[in-house]
Amino acid sequence: MVKNKILICTVLALSSGFLGGNIGSQITLMLHSQRCQNQNWGIKELCNVWITPGATWQGSTTGVWTGAILGAFAGGLVIRQNRS
Repeated sequence: MVKNKILICTVLALSSGFLGGNIGSQITLMLHSQRCQNQNWGIKELCNVWITPGATWQGSTTGVWTGAILGAFAGGLVIRQNRS
């Protein structure tokens, strides 16, 4: 039974970490790309190409950590035993 609890908590933490990484990278990319909106078309495209890797890395790293921590917390709440 203990192995199942560990497996449930681990799977929940990892899946929420990956989901958080995806969401975090999308949000950070949208926020960083707003800097390029007031440029001409060619400069705007170059600006977007320049900021995409850094914004994606920053957002996904933050999202993975936040998602994994929150997922582990939620997993702990799911598998905890009621003490009577």
